[in-house]
Amino acid sequence: MVEQAARRMAEQIVTKAPAGWTRAVLSGRAGHGGSGMTGGYTVPGTRAPMWLPEMHDLLTELAGAIRDDRGWEPISWEMDCRPSGAYRLVTFTDAVGRVTGHGGGYEIVLDAGFRLPQPGLRQEAGTAAPAGDPELAAARFRAYLERRAAILGGAEELPPPVTVAALDEAERRIGRPLPADLRALYLIADGDGIGYRHRYLIRNNAWLSLESLVAEYTDRREWQDRPWFGWDLEWEAVVFETVPADTVRRCGGHPGWIRFATREDGNYLAVDMDPARDGRPGQIIVTGRDYDDGPVYVADSLTSLLQEHLELLEQGSYEKYDDHISLRRPASDAVTQQIIGDIPEEVPPTLQAIHINDATGIVDLGPLTDAPRLRRLHLNRSTTADLTPVRDLPVESLRVALDGGDLTALAGHPHLASLDLSTTAPADLTPLRTAPHLHGLDLSGADIADLTVLADLPNLRYLALTRQQWTTLLDQGRVPPALAAVRLAGDDVTFDDGLALAARLGLATDDALRVTGGL
Repeated sequence: MVEQAARRMAEQIVTKAPAGWTRAVLSGRAGHGGSGMTGGYTVPGTRAPMWLPEMHDLLTELAGAIRDDRGWEPISWEMDCRPSGAYRLVTFTDAVGRVTGHGGGYEIVLDAGFRLPQPGLRQEAGTAAPAGDPELAAARFRAYLERRAAILGGAEELPPPVTVAALDEAERRIGRPLPADLRALYLIADGDGIGYRHRYLIRNNAWLSLESLVAEYTDRREWQDRPWFGWDLEWEAVVFETVPADTVRRCGGHPGWIRFATREDGNYLAVDMDPARDGRPGQIIVTGRDYDDGPVYVADSLTSLLQEHLELLEQGSYEKYDDHISLRRPASDAVTQQIIGDIPEEVPPTLQAIHINDATGIVDLGPLTDAPRLRRLHLNRSTTADLTPVRDLPVESLRVALDGGDLTALAGHPHLASLDLSTTAPADLTPLRTAPHLHGLDLSGADIADLTVLADLPNLRYLALTRQQWTTLLDQGRVPPALAAVRLAGDDVTFDDGLALAARLGLATDDALRVTGGL
């Protein structure tokens, strides 16, 4: 079956090839979750077509055949075809797979179960009392319903309330208390939906029934941790801080966040029962599909949010559509958290990320010291000569092309977590020994004076090097001790190169499947 699938793939690649092609190398992943493909045709003297042959059904067939034969799910694959009809297919588990984009190459996962801890878990916990008041919340909610009824010309139908016993059982099932003001609302109505019809009472979100709240927490626990998008993206990921700062933990998801209302688009309102230092338990945040970079703070409590709703109705800040009301919340003052482009003349103090692209000349990072919350600093196709300004900034993700190789400014940096480094001169990695939270390095564009220093980085979990750099490091037996994933960087490396490196790093690759043939 595998041989037949490989032959059909080769036939499709050859049939769809452009005139004058000399080789086609395609690679990707395939399995129950779908298939992906990158690569293309080599056409000497011309730019190869950007399109790729349609292969989804064939890849599904290949993945199914290998799943039946080897039990691998999903798989990584690479197909190499020539105009002569000769082809070669290499497949393995997705522990080794092609990386596209910045740096290219092959990624090798050595510890499939390891995940980088979210920075919010290191934040100081809040100790303040809840801001919510159950009696006041209930009174405001009833007043809110009355005001809506006056606007709509009649009361809105809502589900009957739950019982105190049901609330106690819900808390037992999720293993956490609900804030008292949210409990008070459930004693008035069990959410705002009857059947599939919602009233969207809370911040224009559908308020979940108590049973749906519990199911959201217990049956979909994967959201309670930040979604994992693979090492090629995660090794230098950053979670932004909320405004106000230090109210919500810097996490993409957290077990202390209890979702109770939804936009029905993958985003939710949640009560935060495990706030950061300056937060209050029961505070309201927005989290979900569009908030992987961090949640958004809404209010210190549901009680306060209900007061805002009342004020919006009194001000006429709403739209009425037949029997539906949509609140018009005032536009908040814009907070600049991210800049893509040059460093502005006036750097906003709220800046948390900047991507400096294609700058001419040497970039002076000095003005960025006016951004005391800067977490991500990426120089893309841009060069700087002095990292001193980074020393006093809370930068966690640093991507920099350095004119020279002086890393002294990074010694003991208390926040630096990832460094993507290119240099024009040999760099001494010794200063990185004292960066306590450094977990990722990409040195594939750097000239490194002594790669063996890497063995002195006990917290390093991700490392990207070129083929020659890996050979040097492995030959000297100085591989960092705690690596969970690595990358063999370079657009010219093959699947076989990736498998060979994986084997040298201790991953069993002898059962990689190789199929050759001719049309």
